[in-house]
Amino acid sequence: MSNKIRLGILGGGGDSLIGILHRIASSMYDKYEIVGGVFNPVWEENIGFANQIGLPTNRIYVDFDKMIEEELKLPVSERMQVVSILTPNFLHFPMANKLLENGFNVICEKPMTTSYDEAKILQETLKKANTVFAVTYTYTGYPMIRQMRQMIADGVIGNVQKIDAQYYQGWINPVIHDDELRANTWRLDPEKGGISCCIGDIGTHAFDMLEYVSQLRIKSVLADLNFVYEDNQMDVDGTVLLRTENGVKGVICTSQIATGEENNFIVKIYGEKAGLKWEQENPNYLYLMQDGEPLRVLKPGHSYNSEISLDGTKLPPGHPEGIFDSMANIYKGVAKAVNGEKYDHGEFPTMIDGVRGMSFIEKVVESHQKGNIWVEI
Repeated sequence: MSNKIRLGILGGGGDSLIGILHRIASSMYDKYEIVGGVFNPVWEENIGFANQIGLPTNRIYVDFDKMIEEELKLPVSERMQVVSILTPNFLHFPMANKLLENGFNVICEKPMTTSYDEAKILQETLKKANTVFAVTYTYTGYPMIRQMRQMIADGVIGNVQKIDAQYYQGWINPVIHDDELRANTWRLDPEKGGISCCIGDIGTHAFDMLEYVSQLRIKSVLADLNFVYEDNQMDVDGTVLLRTENGVKGVICTSQIATGEENNFIVKIYGEKAGLKWEQENPNYLYLMQDGEPLRVLKPGHSYNSEISLDGTKLPPGHPEGIFDSMANIYKGVAKAVNGEKYDHGEFPTMIDGVRGMSFIEKVVESHQKGNIWVEI
């Protein structure tokens, strides 16, 4: 019998980008084997997709509840060990909560839930379950982001003076200006997406990333959000000022109506001695900037990088690694935790990241609604 971790998947069927990303990532280090799940609520599409990707259909279930029921009938040595939740946002909480209650380890897409209250409930459920829970803030898996985190922790740039993240996309621009599309896109539906679109979808990536690399906790926010049309209930653009617990200030600029932009995520941390900059569209370059010195460029795979960076590098220097590799490093970290192996706490985002992300979303919306005032997280 295979000694790989038995993985179940919820959602992510058809041409879902997230589905492809998770399936490929889970296979990269030969740690997981997909054994079943529910890829689509429509049975014909669900079973058809399983056939398409070559999965045995005996553990493809008609719905989530049936999956739990049938998996629990199996011996512990055969049932799913980890379940990945790749569904629309409103399903994250009920699925994750029930999985934890029944002893499963969980990998959940972000945002973790649709409200902070749900996130707190989930946190309590996890404490009782004592299983592994990861939230896929995917970009934390990049080797050079992990190098950035370690360099800041080692004092290479000195005391942090400013934190800055920009995340610009343009995909919703044609949607927002079309009445019919605007009314029928699930990310613009509060019942399915929660209280925020742009901040909930990509702003949380920026928030988690700044806390991850700087290891500073953001204490308060002041937000100004943009909805474009009065009948649109969900933000599609926003700017958030930040204050950390130790007084460092910063900013998050996010947009999904930045016309022509693809996935322009930039992270910048400035210290008293130097600055570090990373760009998601060129993820293999970490820029070290110092006054009076030439710009230095660090790349993955070299011996000058940190242990956690090298552990997440699969190829020799000069061979580009990308988003599949980044997600794979998160799956690798979860595998270590599930198998009881030693791992670095920076190897995958946890429940704490998910809870703080939900608090961030709600406080940003509150700040905007109250007239752009400072609100504590």
